Amino acid sequence: MASAIIIEETNLSVAWGKAFVEVFEANEIAPLVVVIKGLSNSEPPEIPAIRTKLDDALSKKANGLTCHTVANTIFPLTYWNPGRHRKCLYNRYLKALPRILTHRSNCYGVYFQRLISYGKSDTRAESVNQLEHIISTWKRGNHRRSALQASLMDPTEDHTHQRQRGFPCLQQVAFAPAKDGGLSVTGFYAKQYMFRRAYGNYLGLCRLGRFMAAEMGLTLSKVICIATPAARDGTKKSLRNLYDSVRKALTHSNE
Repeated sequence: MASAIIIEETNLSVAWGKAFVEVFEANEIAPLVVVIKGLSNSEPPEIPAIRTKLDDALSKKANGLTCHTVANTIFPLTYWNPGRHRKCLYNRYLKALPRILTHRSNCYGVYFQRLISYGKSDTRAESVNQLEHIISTWKRGNHRRSALQASLMDPTEDHTHQRQRGFPCLQQVAFAPAKDGGLSVTGFYAKQYMFRRAYGNYLGLCRLGRFMAAEMGLTLSKVICIATPAARDGTKKSLRNLYDSVRKALTHSNE
């Protein structure tokens, strides 16, 4: 396992590409800190060639998974209409949640579910909308930093003796406003899979940040993803073609 690496970029695709190359060669890195800076309240800058190559590889090796579907587990962009009240987003998502949970990969829950309905289960009727609490707390003038964070890990549900579980790898999301009106979003991962999940994770955190910044009256400036470890989820042989394609695209992006 390689020691800490920090990657800072203004382009999501370049940030993921450099992280993927590092983890491909090292197998695991702990911690891997990826910073995507210079953002705004719009979709993050990307290089279509890199995302397309990754989506093509995912379709062949990860049962049709895409960067977008992974991002949707953190923030379901298609359910959000910025022109309407945020409660419309919550209501639309919770209405669709029973169908979303029927997917095998969502059997333990979904990140956005825990962000807006934390703690609800068959035995507990009450839940907490963490995003709404953060937004309302901020708007009421309480800017205490410890109030501006959301938990994804629930020990009452997730402390099991399973050898492998897969969810939740994302443990916590923290929102940090700056004096200049910017908003930084930091996601902490107990483990992150660089091939199947990382790009979608970055994209999902950026979209979540856009939503929160818009509702808090701020501008998204930075997304930070901390993974300990970040892991290569596949053999070098199985990922070699993608690795070569990403390195080539990164070279062209610097020209």
